[in-house]
Amino acid sequence: MLLNLTKIISLILQPSSLIAIGFLIGISQLLLLNLVSARRWLLGAFAAFIILGMTPLCDILIGPLENRFTRPDLKDATITGIVVLGGSEDPSIAGSRNLIAVNDAAERLIETAGLARRFPTARVVFAGGTSPLTNASEDEAATAARIFESIGVARNRITLENQSRTTWENALRSAPLIDMKPGERWLLVTSAWHMPRAMGAFRKAGLDLEAFPVDYRTEKKLDLWRLTSGVSEGLRRADGLTREYPGLLIYYLTGRSDALFPAQNARR
Repeated sequence: MLLNLTKIISLILQPSSLIAIGFLIGISQLLLLNLVSARRWLLGAFAAFIILGMTPLCDILIGPLENRFTRPDLKDATITGIVVLGGSEDPSIAGSRNLIAVNDAAERLIETAGLARRFPTARVVFAGGTSPLTNASEDEAATAARIFESIGVARNRITLENQSRTTWENALRSAPLIDMKPGERWLLVTSAWHMPRAMGAFRKAGLDLEAFPVDYRTEKKLDLWRLTSGVSEGLRRADGLTREYPGLLIYYLTGRSDALFPAQNARR
């Protein structure tokens, strides 16, 4: 119940929702002939709509998240296993239509499949259950297993963790499945902007994995004059930021991360 409430509150407080609320309040004030108040609400909402939706502000804020971890040198490496976090599947569509369905974070699965082919003896551990606010007919793990098999990853190499609903639960519930031994090398695959919080959680759970970030949203060299590809894309990035930066703080304060802003070489 608490997790559901938290998810609902986060949806209401994300920038796209607040902008919509601002427009609604402004229109209501206009209908009530409160012109000064209406002008303030409408101009504020419109300014936020343009700044967040079109300017590179969100890319500037995403950059520190995506550049916090770099990929390890895997030349001549022996990789024991690969842990990939859920979030790139669409279980609602996949389950109802009995087919493969992914979203814009599909690189998590694609890159993991590439790593699995590169390291044919490595185990693949997928962590992801069902979002508390969806009514999907199957969980993320079941969808991911179907996708992996379709792109050549044998089912007997895949271990599924299908109970977790948050990044912390991903780490906590994956730990006994991984059962990491001294000297083993395990990779953690998730979106680059999400990697700091994920690494902090897995380290706190006792797993010293190596970050393998994917699904980058920004270029290596930021262009401050480049506009977004569309307002909806800019707002989507703004909504994501309101999960990651507060998430880093909350995880640290609640003891679910080993650092406020986890870094590359914290334990190495």
